[in-house]
Amino acid sequence: MADIVLFTPKSEWDASENLNDFVAMCREQLTVFGADLCFDENVWDITDAIELKGRGNKRFRVVFSNLSTANDATVRPMAEPFLSFAKADFRYSFAMRPTKSPDRRMVALRALEEALAENGNYPDPVRMTAETFNRAAQLVKERFSMSSAYRVGGQLELLSKFLSDNHLVAVRIDWRNPLRRPTDTSRVGKEFDERRNKKLPSAAALEAIPKIFQTATEPSIVFASAIAATLCSAPDRINEILLLPANCEVREKKGDGTEAYGLRWWSAKGAEPMVKWVVPSMAEVVSEAIRRIRDLSANARKVAVWYEEHPNEAYLSEAAEHLRHQEWLSASELNLVLFGDETVPRQSGTQWCKLKKVTLIKRGRASYAKFADVEAALLELLPKGFPWLSKSVGLKYRDALCIVRENELHFDANIQVGRIAAVTIDQIHVWLGGATEKWSIFSRSDFWEPDGSAIKITSHQFRHYLNTLAQAGGMSQLDIAKWSGRRDIRQNAAYDHVSADELVLKIRNALGDDRQMFGPLAELPKRIVIHRDEFARLKVPTAHTTEFGVCIHDYTMAPCQLHADCLNCHEQVCIKGDEVRAARIRAELDTARESLAAAEQAQGDGYFGASRWVAHHRLGVERLTQLCEILDDPKVPMGAVIQLSNIQTASRIEQAAEARAGLGHEEGSSDESVTPSQAMRNLLTMMENSDA
Repeated sequence: MADIVLFTPKSEWDASENLNDFVAMCREQLTVFGADLCFDENVWDITDAIELKGRGNKRFRVVFSNLSTANDATVRPMAEPFLSFAKADFRYSFAMRPTKSPDRRMVALRALEEALAENGNYPDPVRMTAETFNRAAQLVKERFSMSSAYRVGGQLELLSKFLSDNHLVAVRIDWRNPLRRPTDTSRVGKEFDERRNKKLPSAAALEAIPKIFQTATEPSIVFASAIAATLCSAPDRINEILLLPANCEVREKKGDGTEAYGLRWWSAKGAEPMVKWVVPSMAEVVSEAIRRIRDLSANARKVAVWYEEHPNEAYLSEAAEHLRHQEWLSASELNLVLFGDETVPRQSGTQWCKLKKVTLIKRGRASYAKFADVEAALLELLPKGFPWLSKSVGLKYRDALCIVRENELHFDANIQVGRIAAVTIDQIHVWLGGATEKWSIFSRSDFWEPDGSAIKITSHQFRHYLNTLAQAGGMSQLDIAKWSGRRDIRQNAAYDHVSADELVLKIRNALGDDRQMFGPLAELPKRIVIHRDEFARLKVPTAHTTEFGVCIHDYTMAPCQLHADCLNCHEQVCIKGDEVRAARIRAELDTARESLAAAEQAQGDGYFGASRWVAHHRLGVERLTQLCEILDDPKVPMGAVIQLSNIQTASRIEQAAEARAGLGHEEGSSDESVTPSQAMRNLLTMMENSDA
């Protein structure tokens, strides 16, 4: 485990000395990223510090380049002395707060260096001010999307606080992130349609996947289509599937005699391990998909068992076992050892030896290699961390579902029988068409978009799709979060792509059905002269989301007459199961109760007009209490549409008449017969008396 040292500045020293001490401490005392880390190098390999699930043997490196060349083939490093500070801060911040996304901190450092060094200025971190951070935020905003810029801005804010708290700048910086958190509340318009299309799979992809699953014969297409079928059954993350054990299936008898089918999961976002039950309609498909993957990976698990039990001996096929104690191997024998087959192209084994730097000797025209050298090379090529595929999950290669022998899923490469590898996210990305239009399971199976373009889909789009179906179907936010393996229901919002049209359709379908809707719209006439669907279209022409639910007011007919006072409007409907808006309603009830108590206190103290506020707040408390009772009633099904009823909204004329009549009304007066003309005379008399 890396040693963590807390930096303690000396406030009586100047910022430059503090900065030099901070850099020296991070260089000499910290062991994060390895005690043997070469601090002066501008490229650090930090793979061992970051466990990237589902990435196989992929290395993670950070490059201390400046902002303008960060994405270029030839990068230019940051300028000193900022470069040394950036390295020290990157190492120290990771030690204090380890993260799987350290690139955000790096972007923040690059932006600060760029802002500081503009116009030929000397990039001394001590000289940074709030203006430097403002310029850095502007550079980030110009180069990145809103969501990415917001997160980098958060790192800039943490940096400014760290610099000031530890006296590393000449002038204290009080700076807040000016980049706004992106909001995805709109459900209409071109922006929503583009976001929805980007996050959800196309109809062509959804139609092609089951056909490919049924007809696949090539190993890579069989494997990829089985992964896709599993992703269609529940909102899973691809790295969770890639870390499934081979014995992941769970079957239990239910009380009615039927069998429940599920998979054991380890969540990638902090939720507890769980059995995720598969809906009955998908159980047979998922079971077949798991069987296909298990069959394809069986040989790889056999190899993993061998290496765990014989850590110093290379795995050989039965046909090659007799060569284990032979000193020299000919070309055909090399092929038998490496590929388990003498009939592969004759030069395959010798080419492998050249690539792996295994010594070959010539005897006439023939090439030979020592078995001991080949064995050593094979042992060297075992996956990093073997026998563990993921220590955090407790999964070994011998027990993993998604592992294969090297090249086993390639179309035109020879399978290396003595090597194993985990299937990676990058491979899935390629198979689903994300990397190139020329090769994917869709193009190999001759499936295309209606316009002739290549079908592309990402593994995460399945998750967005199933979450959107759950949102549209009325599943509660808590159930969606549990189904998706989330710790926080607020994370559901990023996966909700239900359109305004779908919201309207949901409310229309609930009209007249007292099992799905509560309120006036549930009481449709039993005998009507038009079809119920047509009546629903007339009653609910449109809908949009509000702070507390859905508004069905038709803005093409008139603007809002209540100035968005939704909880006092009969055109407001609430959906049971929407925990975010339900929490807002309960908070509003607490506020209304406090306001009622304050109004009653004012009335008791004799304040003029307090009685009207008491009546208003009492009505609000009663309405909110009834709404919360319906939301909490277990008899009301999830997804039920609840409409507010018995709301008496005064017209403009009624409001004006009441205001005029109130001119002569005094608090506590029992005279209810004061006319407008009398009120006006009373007002004039009061004005004359005040003038006298």
